[in-house]
This record gives sequence, C-alpha cells and structure tokens, in this order.
Amino acid sequence: MLKKIFPILTWLPNYTTSLLKKDLVAGITLSAYAIPVSLAYASLAGLPPQYGIYGYLIGGLFYAIFGSSKQMAIGPTSAISILVGTAIASLAEGDAHRWIDIASVTAFLFALMSFAAYFLKLSSMINFISETVLVGFKAGAALTIGLSQLPKLFGVSSVGHTFMERAKELFFQIPNTNWVVFGFGISALIILIAGDKLLPGKPVAILVVFISIILISFTSLGGSGFTTVGIIPSGLPEFYFPTFRIEDLENDAALAFACFLLAYIESVSAAKALAKETGEEIDVRQELLALGAANMATSMGHGYPVSGGLSQSAVNSKAGAKTPMALVVASFTIAICLLFFTGLLENLPSVVLAAVVIVAIKGLVKIDEFKRMWRVNKEDFLIAMCAFLSVLMFGILDGVIIGAVVSLILIIKIVSTPNVAFLGKIPGTNAFSNLERHPDNEIIPNTLIFRVESPLLYFNVNTVYKTIASKLAIEGDELKYVVFDLSASAYIDSSGARLIERLYGELSNRGVVLKLANAHSKVRDVLRKENIEFLFGRVARRDTLQEVVNGITETT
Repeated sequence: MLKKIFPILTWLPNYTTSLLKKDLVAGITLSAYAIPVSLAYASLAGLPPQYGIYGYLIGGLFYAIFGSSKQMAIGPTSAISILVGTAIASLAEGDAHRWIDIASVTAFLFALMSFAAYFLKLSSMINFISETVLVGFKAGAALTIGLSQLPKLFGVSSVGHTFMERAKELFFQIPNTNWVVFGFGISALIILIAGDKLLPGKPVAILVVFISIILISFTSLGGSGFTTVGIIPSGLPEFYFPTFRIEDLENDAALAFACFLLAYIESVSAAKALAKETGEEIDVRQELLALGAANMATSMGHGYPVSGGLSQSAVNSKAGAKTPMALVVASFTIAICLLFFTGLLENLPSVVLAAVVIVAIKGLVKIDEFKRMWRVNKEDFLIAMCAFLSVLMFGILDGVIIGAVVSLILIIKIVSTPNVAFLGKIPGTNAFSNLERHPDNEIIPNTLIFRVESPLLYFNVNTVYKTIASKLAIEGDELKYVVFDLSASAYIDSSGARLIERLYGELSNRGVVLKLANAHSKVRDVLRKENIEFLFGRVARRDTLQEVVNGITETT
C-alpha cells in the first residue's frame, strides 16, 4: 500500500550511482530550460517572475515522491499561465498582493479537486475530453498566448483582454514599433527556432538568456528602450497558507476546475507519450494524487497551478533522465540560483522571454491534425473548430469549459442515439452480424433478431423503442419470435429494464415470443431486482444467441 501511494519507494531502494550520473545531467539540463521558461510563463500569469520559478522548485520535488512517471517534469505551462492571468485580472482589481494570493488559492483549490478525484476514483474522466476538442483548444490557446507576447516583440504596450481586442490594439500600435527591440526579438526567435531544430532537447534558451543579459548590461543596447525583468528577490519562498476572500471562491473555483481539467489531461497525455518510448506503466489514478500534492505544496509557497507538460518532459527525457531524481536535482539547482544568482537576471529583456514563449507554444498548433480530421471525419473537424473559435472569442477559461461541455454533449449524443442492428446468420458459421452491412446473411424464418450497440439508459430507451417498433410494424403476421441480443449492452438502468418489459407485453399481445440472449451479469441482476426476469422463466448466462436461435429452430 505504501509503495502504491509513494512510488518513490519502488525505485529509490534500488538506486545506483550510474543512474545518479544520468539524472544529474538531466536535472541540470532541465533547470537550465526551466528558469527562462518559468520566468516567461510567470509574465503570462501576470505574476512577478520568481513565482514561475517556484512552480518548478516545489512542484517537481513533490511529484518525484508521488508521481508514477519516471521522466515527467512538473512546472507552469503556457496554457495554464495565460488561463490564470486572464481570469485573475478581473478578480484582483489591480492589487498585486491579491493577484498573488488568488493565484496561490487557485493552486490550493486545484489540489483539493485532485485529491477528491483520487479518493473517488474519477481518473477515467480524462476520457470525457476528446482529443478532437484538445486539438482545437490548444490551437486557440497558442494563438491567444502568441498574440499576448507580440506587443513585447514590437516594443509597444499591451492593451485589451480578449483576442480580438488585443489584435485590434496591436494593429493600431504597429507604427510605434521600437525597431531595435523588434530586431533583437526576431534574432532571439531565429536562434531559438534553429536550436530547437538542430539541438533538440538542449537548453538553448539559457544560452540566449545569458547572451541577451550581457548585451543589455554592457553595450549601448541598454539605452534603446528595452523593458527588463527587473530585480528578482533572492532566497527561497516562505511557506504559509494563502489568504483569500470568501466572495472570490466561486469564481476562483471555476478557474481552479478549468486548470485541474486541463492539467490532468495534459499531464497524463505527456506521461503516456513518454511511457510508450520507455515501456513504463502509468497509473492514471496515481497522477491525480501526484498533481494534488505538487499543487498543494506549490500553493503554500506562493506558486500558481503546475502541471506536467510535454515540452519540459521531453527536455528531461532527452537529457537522459532515468528516475524522478532528475526533478530533485533540478529543484536543488534552481534553489541555488534563487539563493545566489538572481541578480544576474535583472537585465534580462522582456522581449527575449516573449521569444521563449512563442517558440514553446509553436507545437500546440497542429495543422496536420486539422487536415486529417477534415479528410477523415468532417464532424470531428467541426468540433475542433468549435473549441478553437471558443477560445478566441470567449477566452481560454471559457474555452476550456466549452470544450468540456462539447465533449460531454458528443458522448451523450452518441449514447442517446445508439445503433440498433438487426442481425442475420453469417453463412457457413454460427455467428451473427448486421443485415444492413451484410445483406447476404441468412434470415432465421419467422424470427427477428436485434442488438442495441450501447447500454440501455433512461435517455436512449425511447430512441431504441421507436427504432424497434418501426421495424416490427413492417413485419408480417408470420413473425413468431423476437430475440434481443444484449451482448453490446453491458449495463441497463431501471428504464432499460422497463423497455424490455414493455416489449415483452406488446409482443405477447401479438402472439410473438420475446427471448433474451447474451445478458451480462449486471443486466441479469437488474432484471431480477426489477422483478422482470420471471417473465422469461429465467435469464441465464448460458443463454447465448446461438443457443437461443437453435432452440427456436428446433421448436419450429
């Protein structure tokens, strides 16, 4: 039980010096990647730069204890950062201290939700958000994030809250572009993109940061209108419970839920992607506990919600990480930087951070996926576009919620209008399949066989009944038997049981016998509890479709 709750107990006792050498390199590499990225993401969240670093410092340590992935890296992500920044802007009312507190409370509420989902075993909820919705959401988030950084690239002020407002204001401010800042930012972008292509997984960003600080500090560029990060307080964060206002909790809870939903999906997706390469097994339920612990600790250290991300995890994995000890090394390295080297970052230009963000988010827009959906399934394409446009029109927070609702509506639509297949016997076999797709199947004389390819639930029984009733209406008086194959209906509720009872009664009035086949154990239990089983004498697990049809054939 302890090893299940604390996965660190499974790998730490067998830890070796050879593993430590690889994790040391990976941890230092990860910290070199994390510092400039977390500074940039903190600006997206509207927070002082050190609060982004706190996420990697604290979140990584606790994920190392509770996480089930050996290569996952935990920290702020671009989507969550912009989500936090845009949502808190309307809550903090311009008060910088409240902004920090609300961000920390968001991480705290996130942790509570994650713990609740862990204890209630709700890890399967990841399946409620389809990959189709995520493709659209990520593309919309990338454009929103990118547009938020363009004013820094052009050296102009940022105005507006929505995508459209920012685009309009940027258009009118282009004549005021600081061309020195713009040229510096474009140069940084080119180096970062080239580094990403030529040296994948290497901390090219830290090199760009180092060079830019030297240029701003020791050349005439420092007087060309660059905005810089400014003074970053040295030292480690103090731990205490974040303060909050009761009236803020309702709105903050909505933000925390959106962050939680997005973080869990992103983390598990990244962990599974890494697991495919290493052959590991990921415990998706354990990830709830790990994210909860990481965010609870981060909230106590003034950080905002953290998540596992594919970009930082890929850096960690490509650098040679073998165990979560790499996260411990990264946290230790970041702690040293916070204690002794924050002064070096004072002259880091904001335009370089903007370039880091733009390069980091470019992988979120997957044009090939949109093309594939358009070619394969137009409905999937429309769903992805709905999520994409929702983010652009209503913002990232509402876009996450709309995406979740669209996914749920899609699931309900599929389950509420299930396919009812009318079956025939495959020639030369004892198997049965859909007559509509295989019209050469043999039809059993005087018998109608059907299968509902879904659970029978209160919101789909009327659709199922109408489909069956329409088929029965065109059957002649020669019909003597109807067989309901329940093999694809692993669960029925009371409404589903009443549907079977209704069919039995109506068919009996016509002199037609209804028989059940392939009833799962839970279905048989419901029929027994609803006192419907007695109508059929007994519904047994051995009543396969083949056995039922053979019995009908022998009788006739």
